[in-house]
Amino acid sequence: MTDEERQELLKKQKTDKLTPADRYKIPPQDMPEQDPVKRRSNVNEVATGYTETHARLEAMRCLQCKKAPCIKGCPVQIKIQDFVAAICDGDFKKALAVIKENSLLPAVCGRVCPQEVQCQQTCTVGLKFKDPTKAVSIGRLERFVADLDQEEIIPTVAPETGMKVAVIGSGPGGIVTAADTRRAGHDVTIFEAFHKTGGVLVYGIPEFRLPKAIVQKEIDVLTEMGVKIVCNFVVGRTRTIEQLMKEDGFDAVYIGVGAGLPRFMGIEGESLVGVFSANEYLTRANLMKAYDFGKGADTPIVRSKKVAVIGGGNVAMDSARTAVRLGAEKVYLVYRRTEKEMPARIEEVHHAKQEGVEFHILQSPKRVIGDQNSRVTAIECLKYRLGEPDESGRRRPIPIEGSEFQIDVDTCIIAIGNIANPLIRQTTAGLEFNKWGNILVDENCKTSLDGVYAGGDIVLGAATVILAMGQGRIAAAAINDYLAKKKQKS
Repeated sequence: MTDEERQELLKKQKTDKLTPADRYKIPPQDMPEQDPVKRRSNVNEVATGYTETHARLEAMRCLQCKKAPCIKGCPVQIKIQDFVAAICDGDFKKALAVIKENSLLPAVCGRVCPQEVQCQQTCTVGLKFKDPTKAVSIGRLERFVADLDQEEIIPTVAPETGMKVAVIGSGPGGIVTAADTRRAGHDVTIFEAFHKTGGVLVYGIPEFRLPKAIVQKEIDVLTEMGVKIVCNFVVGRTRTIEQLMKEDGFDAVYIGVGAGLPRFMGIEGESLVGVFSANEYLTRANLMKAYDFGKGADTPIVRSKKVAVIGGGNVAMDSARTAVRLGAEKVYLVYRRTEKEMPARIEEVHHAKQEGVEFHILQSPKRVIGDQNSRVTAIECLKYRLGEPDESGRRRPIPIEGSEFQIDVDTCIIAIGNIANPLIRQTTAGLEFNKWGNILVDENCKTSLDGVYAGGDIVLGAATVILAMGQGRIAAAAINDYLAKKKQKS
C-alpha cells in the first residue's frame, strides 16, 4: 500500500462511514522492525512500533462486531472494539483509558502476549479470510497507544486500613496484586528473591523483546503509590509464610513465585560444562548483562561458537536469539516435532529464522558428548517421525531406530519447560498442591490456608503474562473483600 493510498483511506474515514467491504480491502499493516543483519549484534528492540498512520489503518480493519468475539479470547476482558475504535478516530488517550480499565501493563502485554491464540484467534476478519495472520493486530495496537503514554499517572490510594498484605514475587501477577490491594488502602510489601524486581519480565524475556525500562516504569508507579519492595528475600528461606503472618503481622499473603525450576531431559552428559538450563542462560544474559563482554559484567557467560538449543517454545526462541546476539557463529534449534507443532509464537519463529537460527526439526538429543576436560563437544541426536496425537493434541514424536547422528557444538541450552520450585511446599504446612507441585486454589485464587492466595505459573503451570495478571486481579479483589470482613470483625 502506497503512502497516497493510506492518506486517501484516512480522509475517507473522516468523511464517510467505511463499509465492511472497504475494511476488508485494507491490508494488514506490517510492523516496522530493525534490519535482521544489524539486530544480530545488538540487544535493542526488534520491532520499532507502528506509526500513527499504521495504527489508524490497522484499526480501520476492525469490523466493530456487535458480539465482539475477540473479547472472549482476552483473559482480562479488555473492551477491544472500544479501544480500537478510539484509535481509528485518532483519540489515543481514550483508547489507552479503555485498556487500563482492565489491564495495568498494556506496554508489556502488547509486546509479549500471544494474541494470535487469544483475542486475535477469534477475530472475524481473520476468520473471513481463513487466515489467522489477517486478523486485526490487536496486540500491536495496544502497544502503540501504551507507548504514547509518557505520563506516570499514579492511581489514587484509599485511606489507610491498617491491614498488611505480603506479595511474594514481583512478576506480572505480583505487580497487579500489589497495585490493586494498595489502591484499597492496605499496607503492601513485595518480597522478591532476586536483586531486581520484575520477575520473569526482567530475567526471562530478553531486552530485544521487552525493554527493561518499560517494566521499571511500572515498578516505579508501585513505589510512588507507597508499595514497599524488599529484594534478596527468599520466602521459605529468609522467612516462611507462617512467620510473615504470625510474627510479622501480615493479614494476607499472595503467592506469585512462578514456576522457575527448569526441567532437564535426564540424558547422559547433561552435567557437562557448557550445558545450561534456559533459565540460567537467560538470567545471566538479561538480568546480569552477560552481553556486556569486557564491560565489567558481574556474571559473564561463556563465549560460544556453536550452540544447540533444545525445545520449541518461546523460551527456546529467546535462548537461540540471545545466543546469536552473544556472538555464536552457529545456533541450532533442535525440536522433536515439526514447526507446525511448535508452541512458540509465529512471530518469534519468523524472527529467529531471519536472524540465522538453523532449525533441526523431528530431532532430539540422545546424549551430550564431552572431552577429557568434561566440556561439551557435540550432541548425539535421534531422528523422529510423527504418530497419533497425544494428550496435548499434538502428534506424538516416535523415534526412528538407528537414526543417530552428531552435531558439533560447544554449548547446549535445555529449554523444555519448567516446574514449580518445591521450596514453598516444603516450608508451608497445610498448603495444598496438585501432583505437579502447583498450588491448588478456588475460583477466587484462595488457597487451602485462610488469608493466603496464589496465582500465575505456581498455580497454572507454564502460562502467559496476561493470565498471571488476570489471576492477580482476581486474587486482589478477594483479598480486599477478605480484609474488609476481617476488619469489621475486629
